[in-house]
Amino acid sequence: MKKTGLIHVYTGEGKGKTTAAIGLSVRASGAGLKVLFVQFFKEDRVASGEKTFFKNCVGIELIRSNCRHPIFTKEKTDVDSIKKSIRDAYGTVKKKIREDGYNMLVLDEVMSAINGGWIEMEDFISFLKTRPEILEVVLTGRDAPPEIVRLADYVTEMLKLKHPFDSGVNARKGIEF
Repeated sequence: MKKTGLIHVYTGEGKGKTTAAIGLSVRASGAGLKVLFVQFFKEDRVASGEKTFFKNCVGIELIRSNCRHPIFTKEKTDVDSIKKSIRDAYGTVKKKIREDGYNMLVLDEVMSAINGGWIEMEDFISFLKTRPEILEVVLTGRDAPPEIVRLADYVTEMLKLKHPFDSGVNARKGIEF
């Protein structure tokens, strides 16, 4: 049987997209696979449970695009800075995948980068189609474009039925970040 990497998509409005990707990364690392975990729209200076864990984890390398999504920065958004940060991170990913022998790639919040126009759809589809044959790819984010859904092997939609944020509960350390 030929070993082939597949494409996973975790999308939807519900909680759990990043959490599922982290879980799969931990499983892969525990099985001896080399993982590149990329977080778009996360700043290096901002702490999170997964950042702390990955920094001390053998087999998982973490890259952050080091910018926040405009939904959080609103009128203070520096669009050119976001574009550069996302494109630089994506360029680093493409280089590392070609050169460093990863078994799994996680692109966390990549749907926002694509839907925002910071990563071009045609280029991204080409990247997915020409990646190393063994590379397992995990893509997260709301509103997965139909082109990516069609290309994926696994598609899971997280459906929000209820969320504490809707009642005024802010994100909690160790649970949401």
